[in-house]
Amino acid sequence: MKYRRFNLLAFGALLAASLAAPLAAKTVRAGIEAWQSGDHAAAVAIWRPLAEKGDSDAAFNLGQAYRLGRGVGVDLALAQRWLSKAAQAGHLDAQTTLGLLLFDSGSRDSALQWLKRAAERGEPRAMLVYGTALFNGDGVPRDPVLAYAYVSRSAAQGLEPAKSTLVELDATLPVDVRQKGVAIALSKAKPKSPPSASARPDKKPAVTPVAKVAEKPAASAATTATTGRWRIQLGAFSKRASAETLYRRLSTGAPVAGHQAFYVPAGAVTRLQVGPYPSRAAATTACAALSSKGQACFPVEAK
Repeated sequence: MKYRRFNLLAFGALLAASLAAPLAAKTVRAGIEAWQSGDHAAAVAIWRPLAEKGDSDAAFNLGQAYRLGRGVGVDLALAQRWLSKAAQAGHLDAQTTLGLLLFDSGSRDSALQWLKRAAERGEPRAMLVYGTALFNGDGVPRDPVLAYAYVSRSAAQGLEPAKSTLVELDATLPVDVRQKGVAIALSKAKPKSPPSASARPDKKPAVTPVAKVAEKPAASAATTATTGRWRIQLGAFSKRASAETLYRRLSTGAPVAGHQAFYVPAGAVTRLQVGPYPSRAAATTACAALSSKGQACFPVEAK
């Protein structure tokens, strides 16, 4: 089974309106509201002092702004810096997003450390990526039982790529391995006793503003290219028919529409690749658009 890789994404919904209060009185949520109104620079200006004072929600959102280049220029080093601050403070979305960003940049060892932390806390994207790594023995010791546990928990939370991966694992792993994985998944999924009132945080994690941006990706060569050596890989399937079904479902919309499907045999599986795209950047942009819809995707260079 091919390792399923996700590009960095932002998740969540935006709140409406923006506040007119003085900057000193503004909060993380006020920054989200400014972002909603389209004033990305104002949102960043609100989040920055809060992040510098140690607010993990603000640091997470500031990292996402640098990742997307909204209100500031794109700067992946600063994105990683602010996401790291939030992740180290225990921010679950930051741990997952940082892991995905590091993975996409090629720092797999560090990426898997953060994704493991988030997976242990039940974050569905992290459980899928880390579970797939465990299945493949990719950067971690191979453990198909624990892999099945993580992927099945992710699928149970409704993550569509996890559901597809679980189907592949069901067709690959013997019954006894799957049964052991389910037992682990059930034990990990048992609800824990709620914390005492004094231990509860005063606020919920901030809703990140980035999902609105992902809903309307900027037009780019990734949606129109007909030449190039780059493709996007959307999965590996034990049956070619499953790959063909996925392509048919995605081929009517951007960024897949107008691009060719390539069914690449790899041992017992068929990899679905779509392209061509003119550059890695274009393929990465296409993956970002698909990943915002929950589709696993990563760029590959055609041989």
